[in-house]
Parts: sequence; structure tokens; C-alpha cells
Amino acid sequence: MYKIKSYQYGIALGICLTVAGCKAPAPETVTTSTPVPESFGATAQTQDSNNTSALQWKDYFKDQNLVDLIDVALKNNQELNITLQEIEIAKNDIRVRKGLLLPTVGVRAGAGVEKVGRYTSQGAGDATTEIKPGVETPDPLGDFTISAYANWEVDIWKKLRNSKKAALNRYLATVEGKNFVITNLIAEVADSYYELLALDNQLDIVKQTIKLQTNALEIVKIQKQAARATELGVQKFQAEVLTSQSLEFDILQKIKEAENKINFLLGRYPQEIKRTDSTNFLSLLPAAVSSGIPSQLLANRPDIKQAELELVAAKLDVKVARSEFYPSLDISAAVGVNAFKPSYLFTFPESLLYSLAGDLAAPLINRNAIKAEFASANARQLQALYNYDRTVLNAYLEVSNQLSKIENLQKGYDLKSKQVDALNTSIDVSNDLFKSARVDYFEVLMTQRDALEAKLELVDTKKEQLNAAVHVYRDLGGGWK
Repeated sequence: MYKIKSYQYGIALGICLTVAGCKAPAPETVTTSTPVPESFGATAQTQDSNNTSALQWKDYFKDQNLVDLIDVALKNNQELNITLQEIEIAKNDIRVRKGLLLPTVGVRAGAGVEKVGRYTSQGAGDATTEIKPGVETPDPLGDFTISAYANWEVDIWKKLRNSKKAALNRYLATVEGKNFVITNLIAEVADSYYELLALDNQLDIVKQTIKLQTNALEIVKIQKQAARATELGVQKFQAEVLTSQSLEFDILQKIKEAENKINFLLGRYPQEIKRTDSTNFLSLLPAAVSSGIPSQLLANRPDIKQAELELVAAKLDVKVARSEFYPSLDISAAVGVNAFKPSYLFTFPESLLYSLAGDLAAPLINRNAIKAEFASANARQLQALYNYDRTVLNAYLEVSNQLSKIENLQKGYDLKSKQVDALNTSIDVSNDLFKSARVDYFEVLMTQRDALEAKLELVDTKKEQLNAAVHVYRDLGGGWK
């Protein structure tokens, strides 16, 4: 009676320990930060929900040469192709997780031989056992097996299903990552294209300046012969011409590098880039931009959607890690034939074998590894949350910066245009005054130098205007649709 009660108490104690061992810690509660503001600032359109990002990139960019370049880049760019392979990897991971939900079925065939000592329990038993009347057990004893087997982990706590959902969300995140690469690739090609046009225009300006400076050099040489100027003036004008000629080669090198950068983005070896005539560069107008409302960024920006999907996957990973604290149920089964001699393999029912077993196991003692993995999953979940908040904040600030930049660049461009017009007039005036010896050569040189710098700066400002329109289109989430 005492033994029976002890046995019952032992069973009850074991059940209590098992229940206590299965208790899982609670996951961290994650909440997103404050929502995005209702507008991009005082300079933005606060009530208009029209959004430039809804435009196809072929409709947003009007230059056909640029459209053709972008089209080639989307087909050949190596970084984009690498990203496409990441999508394939993530897709295959879904298949792996899906496969774990199903039973594993296989076929097994084996052959072996065993020789045991005569003076052992097995050897003595085999020596006195007859397979059939008058047929002793062979020595050594063969073992031939052909069987089918199956193993299946029953997904009681949705561990495998959550793991598959996490893989699915990571696959979708890689798709959004590809869209983000497309958006940035389009913007990078457009940036480089406008930089190339700007350099072409600056090269034309420098060549025109060299002609102007050369004419001034000839004038000062004539004046020297007439004793109206000195050798110092001649050398100063000569140095200015040489400086401009050196600048011409610097720009030629930058043009070459800009062309090669575009060729790299297009995934091809160096060749000439077909582009618009640079003489009309300053007349190019940036595309009109409608910023919409900030909340549209959550749906339009691929990097935000990627971060959101990664956050969902991280939350599912926490559930998977938490389920490791609970018991797992494994079911295994096998059916086949087994005999010591191949000729007996298909002698039924004597050679038939089958098995069916269920295994319920739960971690009880020394669960440090499971606890550590659960803590790591919690930490990765918090990382994903902070990354999501950072991505949203960065997207908002990028758009806000570009909208402000577009407005300020327009004001700056108008002032620089007036500056260039004034300096162009001052060049003609200084040349006339120099010919009549009313100003010295230094004022002529400084006027020409100031005009050249102002013209180059005007081209840079126009390039920044065009690039700002490209960047705001990218930052609003345009280009990938």
C-alpha cells in the first residue's frame, strides 16, 4: 500500500514539475512611436492629397534620352540583379518552412551481419532456437530490411506555422527591398544624367570664356606695343587664359567620369552617353511636385514597408522562440519487411514489421539555451521596432528637406541669374573702358573671373534644382510602381 501511494505521489510530482517547466516568459510589449505629422511644414501643401509618387517614372521624366538610360539600367544593373536573387532565397526559405509542417516520408533499405559469442545469452539462445523444424538459427546472423518510414512533428503551439509566416513576411520584405533599390537606381541615373548635362554646359562656358580672354590678351599685347600697357599686364592675361584652359581639361575629365558612372549603373562597359544638347540646359524646368500628406509615405515608401514587414517577422520569431518552452509531440511510424536471409524477406506475415510511436517531450531542467534564444528574439524584435521608427522619421525628414530645398533653390537661381546678367554687362563695359585706358587690366581680369565663376555657379544651381526634383520624387516613394 505504501509503495502504491509513493508511486502516485511521484506521478503527481512529475506532472507538477512538467507544468512548471513549461511555463514561458512573457514577450516584450512593443509599440510604435508617435504618428507622423499632418504636414511637411509651412512650405508644403497641407491639404492636397495629390502625390507625385503616383506617377510612373516614364511619365515623370520628359527627356527621352534619360528614359532610355533608366530602362537599360533596370534591365542590366548588377545591384538590382543581386537583390532579385535575394528574393529567390527568401522564397525558397518559405518552401523550407512549409515543408516542416508536413510529415517526412522516406524509404530505407539495409543489410548487415552479426556474429555474437556462443557463451553469451544471445548466442546461447540462438544456438538452441530453430527457425523452422530442423533449421537452426544461422551463425553469423544476417539482417536484411526494406521499409518505409514517416516522422511528423505535430504543430500544437503553432511554432511551425508562425515560423512559416515569419519567412513569408521576410520574403515580402525582400520584394520591398527590391522596390527600394529600383527607386534609388532611377534617382541615381537621373542625378548622373543631369550632372553630365551640367558639365557639358560648363565646358561650353569655359570655351567661350577662353575666347573672350584670348581676345583681351591680343588687345593688351597691342597696347604694350603702343606703350599703353606693360609686360606685367600681358603676363597676367596670359596666366588667366592658361588657368581657363586648365579648367577645360578638368571638366573634360569630370565628363568622362560621369559617363562611366552612368555606364556602370547601366551594367555596361564605357561608351558615349546619348544626351540632350547642353545649350538648352539653363532653360530646363524641374518637374512640378505634389507632396501629398505625410501619412501616404507609409504606403508609398518601399523602405518603410520593408521595415514594417521585418517588424512583423520579428514578432513572429518571438512567438516561435516562446513555444520552445512548451512540450513537443513527435509521431513516428514504419512498415516493411525484415529477415536474416533475402529469400525470406517476402514471406508473410513472418517477415512483416511495423511500428507506431508518439513522443511527448518538454524541457524541464537547464533551459538556459531556450531562455537565451527567447531573449535574443525579444531583442531583435525591439531592433526591428526602432528600425521602423527610424525609417519613418528619416523618410519624413528627407521629404521635408527636399521641399524646402526646391523653394530656396528657386529663389537662389533667380538671384544668380541677375548676377550673371550684371557681370556679362560689366565685361563689355570693362573692355570698352580698358581700350580707352580708363581702367587698368586688373579690373578687366577680375570682371572676367567673377563672370566665369558666376556662370559656373548658375549651372550648378540649375543642376541642384533638377536633382532636387528627382530626389523628392524618390523620397515620396515614386519610381518603383
